[in-house]
Amino acid sequence: MELHPQIIGKEGKKEFVVLPYEEFMVLEEAMSDYQDLRDLREEKETSQNQPGVPLDKVISGLSL
Repeated sequence: MELHPQIIGKEGKKEFVVLPYEEFMVLEEAMSDYQDLRDLREEKETSQNQPGVPLDKVISGLSL
């Protein structure tokens, strides 16, 4: 994706960036996906040596 930022300065220094809304939404979705991936990897690492639960037991526990 190509970004089209507009940089706004204050006292000669870069202070703010303005993006078209559609580009912002794409970036926001990408950041959310990245955070989900980090959370998944962390959870996989912490639960690596824990026993799994068969699907039929999960379903029966939910009364489905």
